[in-house]
Amino acid sequence: MNAHQIVEAVLFASDAPLTADEIARADEMLDEDQVEDALQFLRAEYDDAGRAFQLVQVAEGYQVLTRPEFAPYLERFDNVPRPSRLSGPALETLAIIAYRQPLGRLEVEYIRGVGSSGVIRTLQDRHMIEVVGRGEGLGRPLLYGTTSHFLEHFGFKSLEDLPRPEELPIVLRDRIPLEPEGDDAEAEERDGDGEDGEAEGAAAEGARGEDEGEGVSDAEEGAGDVEAGDAEAGTEDDGARNPAPATSGDADGEAEKPEGWVGDEPVDDAVEDAVAEALGEAEETEDDASTAARD
Repeated sequence: MNAHQIVEAVLFASDAPLTADEIARADEMLDEDQVEDALQFLRAEYDDAGRAFQLVQVAEGYQVLTRPEFAPYLERFDNVPRPSRLSGPALETLAIIAYRQPLGRLEVEYIRGVGSSGVIRTLQDRHMIEVVGRGEGLGRPLLYGTTSHFLEHFGFKSLEDLPRPEELPIVLRDRIPLEPEGDDAEAEERDGDGEDGEAEGAAAEGARGEDEGEGVSDAEEGAGDVEAGDAEAGTEDDGARNPAPATSGDADGEAEKPEGWVGDEPVDDAVEDAVAEALGEAEETEDDASTAARD
């Protein structure tokens, strides 16, 4: 067998692009130069013969693929593999990572304006992106970059085949700082100082109000003690004339509390309804989060 046949057999059996170095490992007598010559020969032979497939350079390697004009015929068969399509948010996130890699999740979310952890996880599961390192910031966040499967999926030879940066929106072309700089930072600092002053003034007014309230409370407490003493005297007289009926209790003689009491305080029906509603909302939120994580 000659080198052309060996290279063709390896490409035909592979379901992923192969580099010349990888193809050369098929036989000890092959080297990269012989593989390159064989690849050029096969490409010209397929084109001259008008074959339904062609030799394509993709994802920094070579692969035998069906020509695009035959796609309508292949779509009628369920056993022909089809690449899975990405959603709009996934394509948006993937574009940001492809043009600005390596970068972390926070920078992606800053550009998109929404949380992106679920989308990033989906792109990782589909082998479109991978962790390529860690950042230098607080906590050393994970940095993401594209994979060779990304190039294969979109038919790019390399990242150089992406549209040029000057053709892109400004948000992808230039890096945007995540923290305010210059005059903006000074303005925010002045605003923060003003808010601190207002908070201190409010605290001082609250302290004066508490002092005044304590004086009023002492007066009310004294009046309450007098009223409580009169009430206790009247209650003792009534108890002597009309003894209270006996109630069932525990071994210590503590009377059972009526329904609707918890501890020493009654439970308001409105409080019960509010707690039940809050638990229901929390359960619905958890279900939505689980569904979003699965999607």
